[in-house]
Amino acid sequence: MLVNLKEILEIAEREQYAIPCINTPNVETLRAVIGAAEELDTPIIIDHAQVHDSLIPIERIGPEMLKYAREASVPVCVHLDHGSDYDFVLRAIRVGFPSIMYDCSALPFEENVKKVKKFVQIAHAAGITVEAELGVMASTEEDSHGGDESRVLTNEDIKKFFTEPQEAKKFAEETGCDALAVCFGTMHGIYAEPPVLDIDRVKEIRAALPEDCRVVMHGASGVEFSQVKQAIQAGCSKINYYSYMAKAATKFVADRIAETEGKIPYHELQEEAYQFMKGYAKDVILAFKNGK
Repeated sequence: MLVNLKEILEIAEREQYAIPCINTPNVETLRAVIGAAEELDTPIIIDHAQVHDSLIPIERIGPEMLKYAREASVPVCVHLDHGSDYDFVLRAIRVGFPSIMYDCSALPFEENVKKVKKFVQIAHAAGITVEAELGVMASTEEDSHGGDESRVLTNEDIKKFFTEPQEAKKFAEETGCDALAVCFGTMHGIYAEPPVLDIDRVKEIRAALPEDCRVVMHGASGVEFSQVKQAIQAGCSKINYYSYMAKAATKFVADRIAETEGKIPYHELQEEAYQFMKGYAKDVILAFKNGK
């Protein structure tokens, strides 16, 4: 069943777990993520990132995402990930996305507030929920979100992007956003060293935000699940996960081609990759539910 972000994150907050938000830039991944959620009877968020639009336009993949969500036996939110171009955001709305991340985090604080506040007013009037971001999410090599492949960021580098709790409070109160992505030790892409999350910062941000504004964690790929669990307990309701899943699927496909000496038919390889990704997605869902 198709739901918006506010509805699905109310479930997460009430049940005290986090709902994965996984990119679905092709039908195989879409089938895998929805299939995993249905087999585990748990809500899921699927999203289309603006940086993936060159691979498959939102006008092509968006209707498929909405179709699978409506037909699913579990609550599914179809979400736009990191929509920083307003024209692209409008395209997502025209396709029918019930939830939008309008990412103006690269702008100065006051300009970020101004743009998001104006968009929230428009979106809420149309029944669309809004996620924003405060604190620029760093990106590095092998980033599926369009990062700089030449960059290598240490944990000390990532600290420069951390979100300040009182700024998060002011931002959420002034914009009225439904969810806020914050920075506390993660980044997009592949980590140069094991990440260390500032869990106390998450607690401070959750306590500072309005009750109906949920905390979002991006860049969870590559973070030890034990740390993710702490972040969930500290107040994260939505967690974005994709880069390491994509990388694992690539390795699986490469291994299968090598094992069969290149003789595996494409349709069989495609189906096996789907099954692999579904299993991977189930592991992520279960980890984020903390065994619930």
